[in-house]
Amino acid sequence: MKLAFVFLCFVAVALARPDTIFDFEGDDHQHEQEGEAGKQVQGSYSWTSPEGEEFYVKYVADENGYRIVESNAVPVSHDGVAADGNQGSFSSGEGGEGEEK
Repeated sequence: MKLAFVFLCFVAVALARPDTIFDFEGDDHQHEQEGEAGKQVQGSYSWTSPEGEEFYVKYVADENGYRIVESNAVPVSHDGVAADGNQGSFSSGEGGEGEEK
């Protein structure tokens, strides 16, 4: 009985944890991604520039496309809009100036 309880606890923990799709860490960069591949994922990547400055990007990719949620590497737009996940996506059909919409 105790063995079955312990086994069920391990199963519950494994099911409650988000699925890690990708996890890489190098000397000056890292990338991790969790979620359900092909449906909805969230992740982040970071790197250190040759000058020693650390940059990061947090993103989500789902039915609305790939969106940067937070970053210190993506510049603010000419309208002063920073990356917040609401700036459009690569699959949303929203084009910038000179792009097809």
